[in-house]
Amino acid sequence: MEVIFKIIGIAFVTCIAYIVVKPIRSDFAILISIIGGIIVLFFILSYFSTIFDAFNTIFKVSGVKPSLYSTIFKIIGIGYLTEFTAGICSDTGNNSLGDKVLLGGKIVIMVMALPIVTSILDIVMELLPK
Repeated sequence: MEVIFKIIGIAFVTCIAYIVVKPIRSDFAILISIIGGIIVLFFILSYFSTIFDAFNTIFKVSGVKPSLYSTIFKIIGIGYLTEFTAGICSDTGNNSLGDKVLLGGKIVIMVMALPIVTSILDIVMELLPK
């Protein structure tokens, strides 16, 4: 819980420094923003092993095919990347392009999720009495 407060603090300090420095030196303002983002990323790296362990447990208990494991992580990655890209598009004033990136990401996620839905339906069908 305390990590989120550190992340929020770093984000606020970065934003304030960006606002103060941008009128004076816009090139330094961009560097401040990038460095703040990198620091935030370092704070969240330690949580990845927890996420991977939780997914391993879920897959062992659920009976879902292990081949779907990488598909789920790809779907999560696509979700985060499209959201990040759409945010950058919006920050640069290109909201329309950001909306199209989000739509494209959602469609790709839907297509990639079809094997997972099929696998879950197979498991449910096996549980039902015949």
